[in-house]
Amino acid sequence: MHQRSYEFWVKTASIVTMVMVSLMIAAKCWAWLASGSASMLGSLTDSLMDITASAMSFLVLGYALRPADDDHRFGHGKAEALAGLGQAAFIAGSGCLLAFHGIERLFNPVVLNHSMLGVWVSIFAIACTLVVVYVQTKVIRHTESIAIKADSVHYKGDLILNAAVLIAILLAQNGMLYADPIFAIGVAGYLLYNSWDIATQSADHLMDKELPDEEKASIVSIANSHNDVFGVHDVRTRQGGKVKFIQMHLELEDQLPLIRAHYVADEVVAMIQQEFNCEMDILIHQDPMSLSQPNSQFSESQN
Repeated sequence: MHQRSYEFWVKTASIVTMVMVSLMIAAKCWAWLASGSASMLGSLTDSLMDITASAMSFLVLGYALRPADDDHRFGHGKAEALAGLGQAAFIAGSGCLLAFHGIERLFNPVVLNHSMLGVWVSIFAIACTLVVVYVQTKVIRHTESIAIKADSVHYKGDLILNAAVLIAILLAQNGMLYADPIFAIGVAGYLLYNSWDIATQSADHLMDKELPDEEKASIVSIANSHNDVFGVHDVRTRQGGKVKFIQMHLELEDQLPLIRAHYVADEVVAMIQQEFNCEMDILIHQDPMSLSQPNSQFSESQN
């Protein structure tokens, strides 16, 4: 995908998300102050985390999308992962504070005021979240952005969260006062789970975790499908932001002219890029068959 097109889609998703979440924050803050609902406070806390994460992603994406330069020859994609670790720590701290508040309300339950306001605000939040998820799904279809994918998973969970708050308020309105703090504690657990998930994904990128085995197997299969390639070994992969980095050794005929070996490598690169349809940095080393020494679980020779 062209750099400008990728940048347009991911920035569109970030802007729409921040606008929708800002509207939700204003509505939830009003509802919490009027009703005193602990679960509404939990939902408000989650939305505050959302806009913090989305704003951070928007700023970081602007840096991460910069092309490679003399000081960063592999690009700036890992900036997304660094931001993710910061978001995870922030979300985990908020989850802990909300859990303490919910536990306190569990021992000292209170009657909610203006509970119908909380109901309508929860319905409004669900509608806003549906808009966010729709836009993000469309952007992911065009870009395969990891940052937007992570955001989308979070907001799909928010649909469940807002529905849970709606149920908690309705139950509390009908005399079940413990429903409100129990749901607040549940929201805290949801925040902590999300923070762990975000931290794990971010650490995988920073530690150069290999691409999924299915993708690596597909890369080997594509390379082996070339008529002049007799095998592939020492395949190494990683991902930094939107760029997938691939290194491999091709096993070629001993007497193949150097210029033909060069063209074979270029053709294999083109075949892989066409199959994956994303930004890739592929480095290929050409080995004579008689000197090839495979040293990888993703080593394979043609029959």
